[in-house]
Amino acid sequence: MKYPAKFETGETGAVIVTFRDIPEAIAQGNDEADAFAEGASALLTAMDFYFEDRRAVPPPSEAVAGEHLIDLPLSASAKVVLLNEMLAQKVRPADLARLMSITRQEVNRIIDLEHATKIDTLAAAFKALGRELDLIMR
Repeated sequence: MKYPAKFETGETGAVIVTFRDIPEAIAQGNDEADAFAEGASALLTAMDFYFEDRRAVPPPSEAVAGEHLIDLPLSASAKVVLLNEMLAQKVRPADLARLMSITRQEVNRIIDLEHATKIDTLAAAFKALGRELDLIMR
């Protein structure tokens, strides 16, 4: 998941990063390289708001002229897709726990962006929802 980001130079010379798809993510860097790093961190942090509020995460839109693409880490991307699928199917964490025959605490770790989750565990969560997680290399 690559989100388009707008880089603007502020009055102090700092580079301000905003995301039109994820308005909660705002960052500032001393230069463009720093702005990329801070933007990536802000993007990941903003995802927590969606998970906490159980809101669907908007998919990234196409970049327009002058925008830069900032990647969401792959593990977070998989969890975002899982959250969105759970919301689309109206499946609560307790429901997913029952479908997977695991505890709710284990599901809470699966949908926790800070917790490292094995890809096979994520695949099992998708399978429990009647979906399939594929890995594609380009």
